[in-house]
This record gives sequence, C-alpha cells and structure tokens, in this order.
Amino acid sequence: MKTIERNATRFLYLLIGLCLVLSAAQPVAAQKLTYIDLVNRLTNLEYPATLPAPGEQCAQQSSWDRASKYDEATGKYVRWDANGDGNGIIRKEGNTLVFAEIEGPAVIWRTWSALAKEGHVKIYLDGQAEPAVDLPFIGYFNCQNEPFIYPALVHEAARGQNCYVPIPFQKSCKITAEGDWGAYYHFTYTTYPKGTILPTFTRELSEEEKHALERTNAILSRRGGGRQVRRRGQERQDRQVTIPPGKTVTVLQLDGEQAITGIDASLDLPASPDDRDILRELTLHIYWDGESQPSVWAPLGDFFGTAPGVNKYESFPLGMTDAGFYCRWYMPFERGAQIKVTNDGDKERSIEFTISHAPLSKPIETLGRFHAKWHRDAFLPDDPERRKIDWTMLKTTGRGRFCGVMLHVWNPRGGWWGEGDEKFFVDGEKFPSTFGTGSEDYFGYAWCNPTLFENCYHNQTISMNNKGHISVNRWHLTDNVPFQKSFEAAIEKYYPNTKPTLYAATSYWYQAAGQRDPYGPVPVDQRKGYWGEVEMFKVKGALEGEDLAILSKTGGNTTVQDMSGYSEGWSNEAHLWWTDAKPGNVLELAVPVAKAGSYRLKMQLTKAIDYGIVQLYLDGKKLGDPIDLFNDGVIATGALDMGTHDLSQGRHTLKVEIIGANDKAVKSYMFGLDYVKLESTASSKESPNAPPRVGGSF
Repeated sequence: MKTIERNATRFLYLLIGLCLVLSAAQPVAAQKLTYIDLVNRLTNLEYPATLPAPGEQCAQQSSWDRASKYDEATGKYVRWDANGDGNGIIRKEGNTLVFAEIEGPAVIWRTWSALAKEGHVKIYLDGQAEPAVDLPFIGYFNCQNEPFIYPALVHEAARGQNCYVPIPFQKSCKITAEGDWGAYYHFTYTTYPKGTILPTFTRELSEEEKHALERTNAILSRRGGGRQVRRRGQERQDRQVTIPPGKTVTVLQLDGEQAITGIDASLDLPASPDDRDILRELTLHIYWDGESQPSVWAPLGDFFGTAPGVNKYESFPLGMTDAGFYCRWYMPFERGAQIKVTNDGDKERSIEFTISHAPLSKPIETLGRFHAKWHRDAFLPDDPERRKIDWTMLKTTGRGRFCGVMLHVWNPRGGWWGEGDEKFFVDGEKFPSTFGTGSEDYFGYAWCNPTLFENCYHNQTISMNNKGHISVNRWHLTDNVPFQKSFEAAIEKYYPNTKPTLYAATSYWYQAAGQRDPYGPVPVDQRKGYWGEVEMFKVKGALEGEDLAILSKTGGNTTVQDMSGYSEGWSNEAHLWWTDAKPGNVLELAVPVAKAGSYRLKMQLTKAIDYGIVQLYLDGKKLGDPIDLFNDGVIATGALDMGTHDLSQGRHTLKVEIIGANDKAVKSYMFGLDYVKLESTASSKESPNAPPRVGGSF
C-alpha cells in the first residue's frame, strides 16, 4: 500500500512539473501599464513585495566623477574614491551636454539636484524630435511647472531638490542640458522586460491623470502618521508583553497564508539620551514559514527607521510619533509568522504592540519575504581598493528587491562625514549600475546641510550640526532595486573608525521564500556604548586662537573653523579663521598676560593651498621674518618659537599683516591661528595665563 502511495505521489509531482514546464513555454502576455497605474505605485506598499521578473532593472544616471573606473584588463578599480562629482556627463555635442541615454520601456522615478539653475534640461522620449520636457533645470523642482507642482512629490529638503513625478517612455530617452544648468544631477529609473507597454510621458496630462497625482499628493503629504490602507478581511491583534532581563518572549504567532500589514509599538521610556541604550537592548525578530533564523532582526528603535533613541518623524512606511512607533511595510507569508522580542538589558521592559494582518491579494508564489537587518561593518568588500572607501550597507544573494536603508553615523569630532557616493552592484556587476555623487545626495539633501527634514520617502531625523549623532533614511518604493542573483549596496566612507566615525545601518528588502540572508544577531555590547564623550586634544596652558578678543581688522571676516575634519594636531580642534582679506589688511588680537615676567612666545598656525604670507607683530614689534603659510593640503605648522619677551601684566596686542602669497598658492590670502602660548622663563611653575591673585582687569 505504501508503495502505491509513493508511486502516486511521484506521478503527481511529475505531473505538476510538466504543467510548470508547459506554462513556462507559453508566451506571457505583455504587461500594459497606464500613467495612472504608475502614479498609483507611489503609494502602493504591496508592489515592492512582488518578486521581479527577469529583465526588470533599476539604475541611475548621475554626474559621478568619470575618473572612477573598473579596468577589465587588470580586474582593478581605478581612482575609486574620485570626488569631482558635480559635472560628470556622457559626452558633449557642440554646446549641448548629454546627461543620460536610456533604452525603454522604462520610467524615471526620481530626479534630484544639489544646484539646479536656469540653464535648460531637456528630456527627449521615444525618438521624438521635440523634447517632452524643456525647462530650466530649477523648473523641475520649484513647483511652478505642470505636472511638477505637487509638494509631496516635488520639494526641497535641506538644500536638496527632489522630484518624484514619474516620467515613462516606451523606446528611448535622451536627457541633455544647455547653458548654466547648475551642478549635480541624478535620474533614477526602472527598465521593464521587453514587451511591457508604457505610455510616452507628456506634460499635458488628462484630467484623470492629474486627479491621480492630486490624490497621491494628498496621501503622501501626510507622510504616514500611522495611516493604514483598508484591506478586505484585515484584523488587528493587541498584545502587551513584559520581557524580563536576558529573556525572549513571543509577541504573536500567526498561522496560514496572509500578510502582516502593520506593526505598532509603544513603551515607557526616559527622556533622551537615557532612551538610547534601552532601544538598543531590545531587539525585534520575525520568522517566516517556520524558518530557524529570523528574516527580520534589528534593535527595536532602529527597526522603525531612526537611531539612536526616539527621534520623532513621519514617513510613508515607518515613523515615530507621540502615539508610538509604526511600520507599514507589507510582509507576506505562506504557512505562518512568529514575532519575538529579546531584552538584553538588566531591567524588565513592557511593550504594547498592535499587529495588523490581512489575507493576500496576490498568489503567494509571486511574493517575496520581508527582510530587515541591522549591522555595523559587516561584509566589507574583499577587493583592497574598494575596501579603502566602500562601506557595505547590504550584501545578499538570491532574488528580490532592495527597498531602503537607515544609516546611523556617530561622528563625535565633527567634520563633514558624507562625501561618499552610493554604489549598487546588481547580479554580480563589476561596475555599479547605480553610482551616486555624495551621501547626502543619496538621502535627498545637499551640501552637508544639517537641517532636519521629513518626507514620505527620505528623512534626516538627527543632526548635531554634523558632529555627534546623525541619522538619515531613504525608502525605495517605486525606485526599488530588483535583483535575480545577488545584490550589494555600498556607500563611500571617507573617515576611518579610528577618528572615530562609526556607521551602523538597518537595510530593508524582499527576498524569495526559502532564501536566507547572511546577517546574524549582533551582541548587545556592540550595539550600545560605543558612543560617548571623546577627549578633546588641547595644548596645556595655551590661549586658543578662537578665544582671543579681536581688537580691530581692516578687511575680511573672522570666524571659528572646526578643524577636526582635516587631521589631528589643532588644539581644541579649531582655529581662528581670517578670510576674504587682501594684502595690506591687518588683524589685531588681544593677548592677556596675568603676571608680569619674561616669557617665551610660541604659537601654532595653519597652512593650506589658499593661505597667504603674513608678518606678525607683538606690541608693534616684528616677530621675525614673514611666514609663508602655503601648503598643498591643510596642515598645522607645529609650535613656532617667536622668541623671548618681557611682558607686563595686562593686555598685549598681536598684529597679523597680510603681505602676499606664494606663487603656487590660490590667491585667497587666508590665515588661521590655532593658539598662542606664553612659557615663563622664570623658575616659577605658575601658569602665566592664570587669573591674577588680586583684583584688577585686563
């Protein structure tokens, strides 16, 4: 009897296999998408869960520095950190610059610039002689030209210009620029399998198409705020769980074929910064279809798109509000789902969850499984040239779609951390099909602007003037990146961990059922406590240049410049910076002396390619010969001995006169004073800069 059953089972499997082969051999009907279909994808969180068809690809045309190359002959990456990313183009045709040439069928989903100006950018579609769009580049972003007028889709974020109005075409696209168009551009697009039928974009949309954009704008203007799409058969499960220290509890077990459509969480937390460790001690993990390893594993706070701690913001799929945290990513499964929370802290924690779930609207075999993983420095590139600059946000194998990332940067010494370009390698590419122009550009802003912003698809939720914690995110809803075999997302990291500048990322993507990703849990001692106060280098007994009172100046501007971004060596990691002056200009500074005596005068200045030649004076007397501050690179001079001087108690005057510049220098005549130090030549060890013991002022 058992033999008969086994034979029957084998026959059934053979029959199913034959049906699948015959089905695959049949011609697939071409997919036809209207403009309204494309607009609707801007708010469709289910679509990224669908597994990509062969031939579907996402790529980007940008102004990246063309000096970066992959040498096929040697297998080496050349000038992989080249950073002149503002004006890269394909070629020139007379006075016309060619930005992009794309073969259809395709849709441009995102257009971005850091400096869009009045020069015209033209988009030619499907071989037409006249451009479908002919506007000043700024006209794509200023909400003054139909149909680029919807603020949720067309907006400025911390000086970055963004446009998410879809531009489809059937056969071809050529993008050109003329005149003073500005600098920096991205055009992010998806190409679809041959046979897909798409409309050719026109700015003269029908009333129905305009209404679709208006409806989408209304939805995305609210960004998220916990909004859920109403789905047939949707249910909500409320759970309150208490997790003892060192324990894991199951929040919810769901059985059968359905999808999680929302996760809401709230818990009592102390005010910042005391909430930060707690949200790294608690971790969320989700298992699909009985798997032994979670497809979702992240610290609880990071999972909701910002870190460290609670930073209120609202985006379309994720956010943190007064009501708590919310997630609206669509998470389908076939046989079951299990949600767990682990508490790696030393105190009991209680969390209230609301889990929404609904029946599937598509066949389960067409849907991937949701993944979200947190890591620090995992799977950095093996190639030595890439490893110098590329930091891996996500690396996985299989079939799926990359849908976004939250990047947390700990940068306590300051300085601009985000010069680095994003690079996406799809299905084993040696040269990335997405190559960006800067980290802030990828996240939709520009010029290292620390202003916080929140939008449906991209947010800056923390920025301590780029010094300390920074948290940014970007969600690829329509511009998700399909892959069939493998995917690697990297972003350039210019500062080493030793500075310290430390990255942590939570990446979000879909992958076919049964395909595991390589990321495992990270121990709690690596998730928290790596940020803290960094001891500032200071020269003992020095008068910081940035603290000296300015008595007078005959030209230019003075300010304090943060020098932590250049190298070590500047006391207090800053200097007094004198800019925009000319030869003959004079700057006078007050040097206080607390006690009369004989002192050796020392000081440290700054050298750079655009610094001048200066003559220094103390109380009207020259301090040696002129000092040439030219250097091809920003460096500190080291302590300069300016001689021994008898000084009375009170205020003395240090005068700086610009007398010229080195022949090799950029003629900006800048000057930087790091510190002045008075070393007593007497046997007394008392600091000459200590306050006087009796009353008086200076």
